[in-house]
Amino acid sequence: MKAIISGGAKNGKSTFAENLVTEYGKGKNIYYLATMIPHDREDEERIIRHREERKDKGFITIERGYDLGDPDYERDAAYLLDSITALLSNEMFKDGKVYPDAGKKVAEDLIKLTEKVNHIVFVSDYIYSDANMYDEFTEMYREALAYIDRSLAKVCDRVIEVSFGNIMEYK
Repeated sequence: MKAIISGGAKNGKSTFAENLVTEYGKGKNIYYLATMIPHDREDEERIIRHREERKDKGFITIERGYDLGDPDYERDAAYLLDSITALLSNEMFKDGKVYPDAGKKVAEDLIKLTEKVNHIVFVSDYIYSDANMYDEFTEMYREALAYIDRSLAKVCDRVIEVSFGNIMEYK
């Protein structure tokens, strides 16, 4: 089973995803692919809080902020990738440069990952639908995230939105 979960910040996506992965992973190893690379103390505190929240859930954490399509993965394990949003940021804005094609690369890496494993849940943030106009880099990022999410929706078995604790399944 492969699923993508999207929704607004602080709406319960990660908790829902963790529960879904532990269901898929009964009797198997379950891995948490943590993509956030800390840039300040607030990020570090958030990572510590997330580790603490999932410490008793049986996850084996792999912290990897780049190139998720290449490593070898345990095919029959269950994976949670949290989050696509952080992964794209890592790939698009690194080494003081901007990489406009990062969305295409991330989409290709994640599709490759879906081909290597039987069970995976992706978490993304729904940040691309408002009518506000943003600066060039923010718009490029939002468009890339939407592209990644659409690409994954095509190959995933389930497409789920979590909004204010409400679960809406589209596929």
